[in-house]
Order: sequence, then C-alpha cells, then structure tokens
Amino acid sequence: MVHDIERYLNIRSAYGASLSPDDDRLAFLMDTTGVPQVWTVAEPGGWPEQRTFFDERVTFASWSPEREEFAFGMDEGGNERQQLFRYDLPTGEITNLTASIDAKHRWGGWSHDGERVAFAANRRDESVFDVYVQARDATGDDAELVAEGDGWLTLGGWSPDDTRLLVTEAYSNFDQDVAVLDVETGEMSELTPHEGTVRFQSAEWGPDGDHVYLVSDRESDTLDLWCVDVETGDFSLVAEDSDWEIDGVAVDDETGRIVYSTNVDGYTELTVGDFVTAGEIDDEPTPDLPDGVAGGVAFDTAGERFAVTVTRRGDPANVYVGESETGAAERWTRAATAGIPRDSFVEPELVHYPTFDGREIPAFFSLPETDTGHGETPVIVDIHGGPESQRRPSFSAVTQYFLANGYAVFEPNVRGSAGYGKAYGHLDDVENRMDSVADVQAAVEWLHDHPAVDPDGIVAMGGSYGGFMVLAAMTEYPELWAAGIDIVGIANFVTFLENTGEWRRELREAEYGSLAEDREFLESISPLNTIEEIRAPLFVLHGENDPRVPVSEAHQLVEAASDHVPVRELVFEDEGHGLTKLENRITAYEAIVEFLAEHVDGDN
Repeated sequence: MVHDIERYLNIRSAYGASLSPDDDRLAFLMDTTGVPQVWTVAEPGGWPEQRTFFDERVTFASWSPEREEFAFGMDEGGNERQQLFRYDLPTGEITNLTASIDAKHRWGGWSHDGERVAFAANRRDESVFDVYVQARDATGDDAELVAEGDGWLTLGGWSPDDTRLLVTEAYSNFDQDVAVLDVETGEMSELTPHEGTVRFQSAEWGPDGDHVYLVSDRESDTLDLWCVDVETGDFSLVAEDSDWEIDGVAVDDETGRIVYSTNVDGYTELTVGDFVTAGEIDDEPTPDLPDGVAGGVAFDTAGERFAVTVTRRGDPANVYVGESETGAAERWTRAATAGIPRDSFVEPELVHYPTFDGREIPAFFSLPETDTGHGETPVIVDIHGGPESQRRPSFSAVTQYFLANGYAVFEPNVRGSAGYGKAYGHLDDVENRMDSVADVQAAVEWLHDHPAVDPDGIVAMGGSYGGFMVLAAMTEYPELWAAGIDIVGIANFVTFLENTGEWRRELREAEYGSLAEDREFLESISPLNTIEEIRAPLFVLHGENDPRVPVSEAHQLVEAASDHVPVRELVFEDEGHGLTKLENRITAYEAIVEFLAEHVDGDN
C-alpha cells in the first residue's frame, strides 16, 4: 500500500536529549505537533509528556545541572534570531532569558552550579558575536557582556571551576581557532595559533580544567582527536584514524569519561573510554547501537550513562541511553512511524562512481521495490547543501515517500563535501566551484549505465546550496534533466552575498569568494546569468523570512526562467531557510509530487 505524503510527513523524530540532574528523566525534542517541541520521559519506552506548546520550532533543550528546569531556544518564522528561554518544571512557567528579538543568540551552556548561563550574541553589531554571561533568573539587558568578538563565535562550555569558557571562532567551515576566556577579567587566551587553514572543532574541557580536548586536522588530512595543555599550549595526539574523520567528542568533566565518533563513509562508529592520563584513553566496550548515524551525546551526572540520538535510513531518529562500562544500550523514545511499517523503508546502497579527473565520488543509491531492472525507473538526484555538508544514511520521510512511489533516489557527496578530509573539502573552493557540478554530471553518466534507470527520467533536487547545484547542473548540462526542484537555493552569488545576514557574509565569502575580489567570477558561475540554457521544467520553493538566501533570489529566478520553460513558484510567508512547519511541508511536497507526476514518468 502506498500512503500519501501527509502520512509520511507525520513520521516523527526524537532527538537532542538532555538528562535531568537526578538522572530520572530525559528531555528531548520531538515533532509530534508538526514542529519540534520539548518533551520529557521518565523511563525507556515510557509515555512522554509534552512541555512546550509553541507554533514555532524549538531548537534545543538543556537541563540545568542542579534544578528541575531546562533552557531551550526558539526563533520566529524561521528567521534564525534565536531567543533563549528557561522552563521551570514544577510550575510550567517559561521565562524569556534574552528578550532581544533583533539578535541571534547561540547557547553556551549552564555553569556547573546552575546559577549562570552563557551565550554568544550579535546584539552590539549584527555582523559579529560577543560573549555574554547572565544569572539564571536575570532577563534581557541584565546579561553581562564579558568579551567583544570580531567574527563568528560559539561557546564550548564552562570550565570545571566555572571561571572560564571555551570560545571557538570560525573563519570558514575548514578554519577555526579555540580560545579560553576568563569570565571575570574578559581576557582571551588563544589555544590554537596556526597558519593556513586548520580545523579545530568540538572543543571540550577535561576533568582537571588544565586540558582541552578537540578534533583537528593540524597534522593530517582528516580530523584526529587531540589534547591541549591550557597552560603550555602543548598538543598531544589521543586518537587517530588514517582513513576517516573523528568528527565529534563529548567529555564528562566530572569523571573523565569520553565518547567520540568516527565518520566512516557516512556511518557513525562510537568509541567510549576513560582517561588513564590526560592524553591516553582506556577503551570501554563499543555501544550496542543500530548501524547508522549517531550524535548529540549527553552524560548523566555520574558519567555512567549517556544519551545519544541514533537514526538510520530504515528507522526515524530516536534517543538511546548507553551504559558506559558494559556497552549495553536501550532505546528510550518511540518516535512513531504514522502506521507505516518499518520494514517498508528502504536502506541505501553505498556506491562510488568515477568522475572527470579520475576520483571516486561516494554516494547513496536507493531503488524502489517496484524496480524491474529493465531501465524503467526514474531517479531523483538529491544534492545536499552546505556546501561543506555530507549526505549520510539518516532517516528521511520524503526520501521514503519518493521510493514508495516508484522513484529511485541518488545522493552524491560531490567534492567539497565534509567527512572525507580537508583536501576533498577544498576541491570546490572559489574558482573550482564548477568542478563539483561536473561531479553531478558524472553521477548522471553512472546512472545512465545502470540497468534499472530510465535515462529520460532523471530529476535534479536540492535545497540551499544544493539548490544552486540544481540550477547550475540544469544550466551547464541542460540535456540531462527531466525536471528540477530548487528549494531555498542560491541563484546569484553576488546578490546572495549582498543580501544574506550580516553575521554570515564573511564566513560564506571564505568558501564562495568575496564581493570585493571575486565579483566577476561569482557573476560568471551564477545560474541566473545563464538561465536561458535551462531546458527542463523547474519548481522553485522558498521561505519569505529566509535570512541566508533572501527570497529575492527566488523571485529573480522565476521571472527569468518563465520566458522559456514551465516554472512554478511557491513561497511560504512563515518560513525561513527551509521548511519546518508540518502544514507547509505537506503543501510543499504535495506540490512537488504533482509537479513530478506532470513532468516525469513515476509510478504515481
């Protein structure tokens, strides 16, 4: 039986867990109402209780280490100007901690005594982030400006004695610095001085407060796990993988227990251990978790258990709690599949295909059960955004819907994608941008040779930067496509950079090129300037409040393309960069399905 798109979009996800200070409850996000809200559950598989009831999406939940209260974040209409709130469990009272609606606030964590919170915000200057600390019961302008920044800052949490904060400054997705901020004096001490482009990510305090743990490619192509001595600045290598990236680390700074994740061709492998010395780990048993994608580790107060979100293509995201010493793990949440049998969900095949310069490009390829192997199956080439992102085998209700309706789905991780080392990630920088589009063309050539694929039924689909890739592929290789679907995509890099949020421009220029030095090149690769080359029908979807890719991009594109191909435009007044509200997603994907049924021969 094939269910409609509304049924698939009612499949739920549970993720982003935090354990209460008495370890008897789990707070997490779940989208049962159509947008993510905070829920709590008291035991594995127990009946969850909804705590927040907003029309807007909640972005995180973080339990106080000492009280029955948690902090959470929420923006308005997808504008990404997140405000921070405190929820009191005994009374249900909600306090707006930040109350500065024109600024974006980035959560930095609770102090260990639960008396203060830290965050980064662009209140002073929209283009830069500063560091603030405020009492748990203070609001709005009561926050103390601890340090002024001059770029894109995020916080890595409080030191064990609550006197310092970890501060990461990002210059691009492949170049960061980490510093230690003295909360009382405002003095910033840099931990990671370097030349060139080096990643320093996922910084965490060690239990002694004298060491910081992070992942970095400072001496290799891939991310390794390092320990930094705060006093001397000396680095020591803790763990490495010669082939894959160690992409995340969580440390319980009370006990010294550590969990780190390795990204193995898109799949997560977790390692649990205890520190023998500051730079040496004694491994614990591997957690007994499903194969897929795992992250968001949060320890209990004793460091004996940890919550982690796990998803795979055949199962929605759910929260598991693992036992550190034994490796046993139990699923605590039961995100519903809307009555659709789990065994109907298709797992992808991991493939590698050749491209123009001899490289092998990784991709996930999923065939519907209706495939006959006789060249009759249309394919949606679904291109991720970022561009420094990575398509991984996590659950996607939309992907499963397409598969149930007879479409194959091909998801390439073209050059520039994260997860495969810094050399691969830099292959599409600035003047090499169109090489990644050539990787999409190579993917279609590979599909043409596949016995299942209908070569006349190949669709390009992508969101954000993936939307640019759709448009670029349709203008550079117009003969390949039966249709294109552009969701919040970039049509003109110059107008995109001119109009995008002030806090994002410098970070994006490091990847795409600058308006000052690369304007001519940016114009040359902007699909809007070659839109007359498109030969296939095009569907453009956008959010009116998009702070990253202004809606003006969509309007320019639709106006220009309508002269020579069928074009449909759908703009949502209460969305930002993407589609988060259930009713909007139903409207959008119903419209996409109708568009595909009209222009592509799927099994509809």
